[in-house]
Amino acid sequence: MAGLGYFGRKDITSGDLASSVNTSPSFVRRILARLSRAGLIETSKGKSGACWLAMKPAKISLLDIYKAVEAPKAFAIHRYPARLSCPVSTNIKSSLSRALDKTQASLERSLKEISLAEVITGLKRR
Repeated sequence: MAGLGYFGRKDITSGDLASSVNTSPSFVRRILARLSRAGLIETSKGKSGACWLAMKPAKISLLDIYKAVEAPKAFAIHRYPARLSCPVSTNIKSSLSRALDKTQASLERSLKEISLAEVITGLKRR
C-alpha cells in the first residue's frame, strides 16, 4: 500500500511491488486480492495487469489495511491442554484473554488514527 501511494501511478504490477519488498509476486497477488475485496485498491486484469489505490491515502487508515489483509491478532494464547490439577493452568487462558483483548483493542484504536498518507510522508522525508 505504501508503494502504491508513494508512486501514485496506475501501472504498478504485482511484480514491481514484490521486487520492492523482496518477496514473490504470487504472495503479493494474494494480498492485493484481499485489499481489492476490501475496496482499498483497484486492479486491471491480464498479462500486463496493474493496481492502484482506490482512494486518497489520507482516507485509508492502517486499521483498514490491517483488517483487509486479515492480519493475525497482536498476541495469541497457547493451545496446550490445561492441567486440571493446577489452578493456574485451568484459568490462565480466560485471564489472559481479557488482558489480550484490551491490548488488541488498543492496537486497533492506534492503527485507526494513522493514515496511509502519514506513512507515505515519512517515506518521502528520507
